[in-house]
Amino acid sequence: MAGKRPNILFVLTDQQRADTIGAGGNPYIHTPVMDRLCTEGVNFTRVYTPSPVCVSARAAIISGQYPHRNGCFDNGFPMAEDRPSMMDLLSASGYQTMGVGKMHFLPDSKSLRGFERRLTQEELRRRVADDDYLQFVHQEGFEHVHDVMGARGEMYYIPQVSQLPERLHATNWVAEQSLASLKGRDRSRPFFLWSSFIHPHPPFSPPTPWNKLYRGPLMPLPKRPDDMEDLWTYHNRHQNRYKYRDAGLDDNLLRVMRAYYWACVSYIDYNVGRILDALEAEGELDNTLVVWSSDHGEFLGDYNCFGKRSFLDAAARVPLLARLPGRFPAGVQVDTPASLVDLMPTFACAAEADTNAFDLDGLDLAEIVDRQETRMIYGMFQTGNKGMFMVYNGRHKYIYSAADQKEYLLDHRFDPEETRNRAYNPMCTAETSAMRDSLINYFQNEGYTDPLDGDAWKGYEKLELPESPDAGLLIQDAGWSVPKYQIEGYSNR
Repeated sequence: MAGKRPNILFVLTDQQRADTIGAGGNPYIHTPVMDRLCTEGVNFTRVYTPSPVCVSARAAIISGQYPHRNGCFDNGFPMAEDRPSMMDLLSASGYQTMGVGKMHFLPDSKSLRGFERRLTQEELRRRVADDDYLQFVHQEGFEHVHDVMGARGEMYYIPQVSQLPERLHATNWVAEQSLASLKGRDRSRPFFLWSSFIHPHPPFSPPTPWNKLYRGPLMPLPKRPDDMEDLWTYHNRHQNRYKYRDAGLDDNLLRVMRAYYWACVSYIDYNVGRILDALEAEGELDNTLVVWSSDHGEFLGDYNCFGKRSFLDAAARVPLLARLPGRFPAGVQVDTPASLVDLMPTFACAAEADTNAFDLDGLDLAEIVDRQETRMIYGMFQTGNKGMFMVYNGRHKYIYSAADQKEYLLDHRFDPEETRNRAYNPMCTAETSAMRDSLINYFQNEGYTDPLDGDAWKGYEKLELPESPDAGLLIQDAGWSVPKYQIEGYSNR
């Protein structure tokens, strides 16, 4: 295989926290496949999403650029149709590009975006004709199941057993279709296969018997430090409201939530193992760059918060494992800061692809394995008076929330669990100022000036939630999502 360009298997989960790897230090979770990747490759332990929500994180992945450059800042922002993608680059370099599962491409969810072949599976129910996975479920006689990914709306954060048998589960389908894509591939070309799993994104709905892999009474409680609300932003309060989590918490429910979330992770781990086993049986595993990561994390009750949309580690730090003998050393842990914008240059370098026309923001991950110098990485979510920004250098993390008119400084040397905001501590004035200046200078040099105003942050009016406890609640299963139920003598209104 000397001189042969490697295949690329990209495993992307949705909403997987960085602390969900057994070999990475989680004593509760069972993840033998991720553990193997840690043993046989590199575990990058300080990897952050450029934007802690699904669509803008994926826009950063496929463009190799931070949000202020690719123009996608949140789920409501479209990905530029005319911007060349990671898949365009690899296709032009002779790779057969195949995608399976959730991509969350906007505005056209069916867009190929450079894929030669793509099988779709999106989390929100759409027309069956537009979703390959829904067609499969209906062909198997389960068209009566409206919530194939789990019941949303009021049930969004309620742990639940999948309404489908394991053989039809969304995670199993991605693995099966990935295996079929590998079996039917053009063997005269190297392949790029993106296997994209919806879980452990809520609803947490593993299939039977995986729902019993972890039991609620044995689960640890979330991290809830003193003065934790000082670390909240407007976006935390907003998420807790519209995801039905701001009217009181139940510790037993939180434990079960964690059990089902971890079960979803372990079930993905098992299915990725099937893909690796198939490559190994072909003799192709050691000629395949395997990268496992996620688009963002999940609070899962930490700080009494739920969801993402934050640059605290629970929501913004993601796993990233890389295996390719000769390129990534075995059994190495790398603590240098990294970002999901590093994925595109990593794949491009492995594929020997020309990136001159792409103007990438990241670095080849193989180059930072032995990196000694400090590296700054950045993050951005939303714009204007909702904008939130991050800069991180491996020790200090600085966050600014325009909606709160507030700064946050986390010191990972003395407070690795991020339990206290030091931005307003008089003994940390110099560190806060240095990180603030670094962030403002970066965005100003990039030509991005809102919400910047000269050398400081623009003074937007603070945002507050409406007083009504029902304002803005999450409804994703009525009207536009599924037809209104028409049951004789009843209606859903």
